[in-house]
Amino acid sequence: MSSAAQPWRTPISARITREIFDLVGDDLAAVEREIAAQSSSSIQPVAEISSYLREGGGKRLRPALLLLAAGAAGYRGPGAVRLGAIVELIHSATLIHDDVIDGANTRRGRPSANARWGNHMSVLAGDWLYMQSFEMALAERSFEILDILIDLTQNMVEGELLQLSHLGRIDVTEAEAADLAYRKTACLFSGCSRLGAVLGRLDKSAEESLADYGRYAGLAFQLVDDLLDFTASSEQLGKPVLSDLKEGKVTLPLIYAMQSGAGGGSVDGHAAAYRMVATVLEEKGFRSVGSEEITKLVHESGAVSRARDLARDYVRRAKASLDGWPDSQYRRALLGVPDFILERDS
Repeated sequence: MSSAAQPWRTPISARITREIFDLVGDDLAAVEREIAAQSSSSIQPVAEISSYLREGGGKRLRPALLLLAAGAAGYRGPGAVRLGAIVELIHSATLIHDDVIDGANTRRGRPSANARWGNHMSVLAGDWLYMQSFEMALAERSFEILDILIDLTQNMVEGELLQLSHLGRIDVTEAEAADLAYRKTACLFSGCSRLGAVLGRLDKSAEESLADYGRYAGLAFQLVDDLLDFTASSEQLGKPVLSDLKEGKVTLPLIYAMQSGAGGGSVDGHAAAYRMVATVLEEKGFRSVGSEEITKLVHESGAVSRARDLARDYVRRAKASLDGWPDSQYRRALLGVPDFILERDS
């Protein structure tokens, strides 16, 4: 299979990518076929939008995580492929809705769905993907699986509602930022690894350890995502840099930057940093304050280093969640995924 047919593969951390492919590459290809089959059987507008999203690529990290967790739990079978497709459909639905809410015009370097088809069509396509994912889940005939999917979907929707209530707020706390990171991202990672444990019929203790693994890996993923908004190029991100702040979102690196302040953390430096961020939020863009000034603030305040240290701690906690698990190829691959997350540049 060529790399072009594997949209989840990236040049980052090639060894880890190769390990994942060797273990679950065939199953990921089956997940891709399942997603295509589900989408193509729908009405034309949904099929068109779904096909466009698939062609846009993506790491397919969430279904890969589910497949690896299932393998570590001793399960290989069609249930993991079906659930892998389900979590990717849920993820796709959230991306569509996120772009509509944010008014985003690009996604992965291409026009977003809402930019091409408009908000109304995109919202309905996202709704369809949610409903289709739950219809597929019913085939497992498991209330436990449905409970997990309902819980993570509810958390993700609540995360979007909370984020909307935080837009434009300069006083977002570290605790609020962490809660948003869990709801928007980490709960789906945690749900993916928990689903693998359920498929393997593990006891509750083992299930919780896999869920914790996914939670911390997801928190690291979101924190790296927040950092990339200040450290990566628009070409790497596939969207404009500093788009979070322009949209009114104050993320953890920016919270750290305002706490430390410009000019070495003095009182005047703290006030100057606060004023810069407040101005961007008020103007909803980089007019009086340039984006390069915000980037300089985040770097020179030590916020990047502080956020990276926290991401490393999340990676450490994710790996520690698998302490005591029997050694296997799947466990070793799971231990590599957090490093993959930490090293990514897009």
